Amino acid sequence: MEAFEQLYREHAGRVFGLCLRMTRDRREAEELVQDVFVKVWEKLGSFRGTSAFSTWLHRVTVNTVIEKLRAQARWRARHDPSADPDTAADSAFANLAGADIDLERAIARLPVQARMVFVLHDVEGNKHREIADMTGLAIGTCKAHLHRARQLLREILSDRMEVTQ
Repeated sequence: MEAFEQLYREHAGRVFGLCLRMTRDRREAEELVQDVFVKVWEKLGSFRGTSAFSTWLHRVTVNTVIEKLRAQARWRARHDPSADPDTAADSAFANLAGADIDLERAIARLPVQARMVFVLHDVEGNKHREIADMTGLAIGTCKAHLHRARQLLREILSDRMEVTQ
């Protein structure tokens, strides 16, 4: 139990950061951190040690977030067929401490899948094949989402620069 508490203390911040970048919602990210560590507790026996624990934990985290996002998309599709999750505005990110960082705000404004691929590739450093395996998307689709994310970020940040000048 003490060892698990130590793992939690060492890794909870990074898990939270990844969840927050992928969901744009502080409360959702906090819940997901708990979900991740419950899964880690349940699956700790399946950790083979062939990679670093942090790598395995990263994978569990990404899979947990993706499962949650897919479940939310299915719920929205059933209950509000006109809702487009890629264009939904989310102001929760603006309430975060340090949210005045332009890049973080710009990332938060990206469509769900573009943001997910951008975070996994450019922030977390995963390769396209790894992202495709994690998300179930084709490699070409991952590349297209990354291109779209970068293009949108350039537009958002350039618009922001024009406003501040």
